[in-house]
Amino acid sequence: MITITDLSARIAGRLLLDHASVTLPAGTKAGLVGRNGAGKSTLFKLITGEMGSETGSVSYPKSAKLGQVAQEAPGTEDSLLEIVLAADKERAALMTESETATDPHRIAEIQMRLVDIDAHSAEARAASILAGLGFSQEAQLRPASSFSGGWRMRVALASVLFAEPDLLLLDEPTNYLDLEGTLWLEDYVRRYPHTVIVISHDRDMLNNAVNSIVHLDQKKLTFYRGGYDQFERQKAENDELQMKAKAKNDAARKHLQTFIDRFKAKASKAKQAQSRVKALERMGTVASVIEDHVQPITFPEPEKQPASPIISVQNAAVGYEPGKPILKNITLRIDNDDRIALLGSNGNGKSTFAKFIAGRLAPESGELRTAPSLKIGFFAQHQLDDLVPGDSAVEHVRRLMPAAPEAKVRARVAQMGLATEKMATPAKDLSGGEKARLLMGLAAFHAPNLLILDEPTNHLDIDSRRALIEALNDYEGAVILISHDRHLIEATVDRLWLVNNGTVQTFEGDLEEYRDLIVSSGKKKEEKPQLNDDASSKVEQRKANAERRASLAPLRKKINDIESLTAKLEKLIQGLDKELADPVLYEKAPAKAALKAKERGEAAAKLSAAEEQWLMLSSEYEEAMAG
Repeated sequence: MITITDLSARIAGRLLLDHASVTLPAGTKAGLVGRNGAGKSTLFKLITGEMGSETGSVSYPKSAKLGQVAQEAPGTEDSLLEIVLAADKERAALMTESETATDPHRIAEIQMRLVDIDAHSAEARAASILAGLGFSQEAQLRPASSFSGGWRMRVALASVLFAEPDLLLLDEPTNYLDLEGTLWLEDYVRRYPHTVIVISHDRDMLNNAVNSIVHLDQKKLTFYRGGYDQFERQKAENDELQMKAKAKNDAARKHLQTFIDRFKAKASKAKQAQSRVKALERMGTVASVIEDHVQPITFPEPEKQPASPIISVQNAAVGYEPGKPILKNITLRIDNDDRIALLGSNGNGKSTFAKFIAGRLAPESGELRTAPSLKIGFFAQHQLDDLVPGDSAVEHVRRLMPAAPEAKVRARVAQMGLATEKMATPAKDLSGGEKARLLMGLAAFHAPNLLILDEPTNHLDIDSRRALIEALNDYEGAVILISHDRHLIEATVDRLWLVNNGTVQTFEGDLEEYRDLIVSSGKKKEEKPQLNDDASSKVEQRKANAERRASLAPLRKKINDIESLTAKLEKLIQGLDKELADPVLYEKAPAKAALKAKERGEAAAKLSAAEEQWLMLSSEYEEAMAG
């Protein structure tokens, strides 16, 4: 159990928590939510003791271990597996001592304790966590220094998960994960045996991984049971009741005040007026429901949409070094109304593909054709560094419309979702979410026909993500989206493409099927994680199984195509049967009747062949899925 009592805290003179209290029972999985800047990360610092409070306290059992992701990712020459294993300090100390201990009693104590903490399966457990976060067996043995910062942060996350603290604190853990890692973590947190508090703006994680929500709002903490959707409903109901109570309270106070004002000067009514003054004091007031206004996001509409396809790719290969393509055998088309999400683990080439489509990488072979006068807007998180630190949003926009009056420049900044008071703020002083809004607005400034967004939500809170969903759904152009936010994908796209095995292909299932595929794959890794050479055949078998599952997508597409053909043939036969049932046809146009009968026979033969092929392919698909 963790109990927060009467907690108050300030940062740079700004009050973030004001006598806030909440209690979380042991084993709670809580999502900590609130607007950006409300003080969620500050609360974590208060819980860990990293900073002190003005009033109140945070208490939990003295024996409880706290764990949170290290702020600096490991960059040593130690392998990833060694770094994660070292996170369990007790095990590491006991293993070291076991190598030098000579006292038989102490050796026995060490070995008993190693058995108690399941130390001998630790290597396999560490490997399964790393695998779930996207590290192959080969990658786990490489030094941390050979990985980029984002991948090292995954190692830091793996370390705290492996240590399995009694109170696990996770601050936006999905910001450096791809969709696959996010799905795995969501399942891991849901099954975690101890207490978890996670700061997240990922709606699906807050619905599927936690069983309660702690809302930080107006400097107070409020506990709600259930996931985020339940929290939203409960809060809306509570707000409505509070507004009704306030209206009733205001009316009663106004009635009393009217009586006091009217009769306080009359001697005959003085006692009654005085009693009403006391009643008014006792009544108190009901607080207003304060709604934080979220600035909308608007993408300018394309002036003219080119005819489809706006992009056509034929047997193309693309990469960064000649002769070493990251992706190859790419054959696809993008239409002017397409909404496409790219699936696939980080490192498989999603960003490479986005740059290729955006024209930032030329094909090594094959062909990429774009519609005449096609405009493409491209947003990627790393471009946040391209903003001029000392320049405001207005100055960034003015460079793109130098002749426009100040009012028009500010109007364009407002369309990007930046509040008036933030327009003149230097970029370096904007929050991550405000920078993301500015950069998205700059990317879409020239009204593109195709908008490519690579992880646009990393710094956006839930309300801002809702604003982005509305903006994308209102936008008339085509969209290509890379995101670990499943709710954003489900709400804005209608096609899924899988970037995997060195190419890009259509994923015929939906996101739920993709989630099941990822989670079931992760669980299989956890069931029998192996590191020794004897397990290489099993690892290869799992790899082969994964490749087989991926290969089923074309088979499923064939089945879907046959189902569509069957429906068309059945409709055609029904129409022909209706015509052939009319005796007038045979009297007035016997030749036409004969032609219709022949056409009906051919359609029936095609239908029969299609049904046979459907049965054969469906059987093949079911056997493959079962295997």
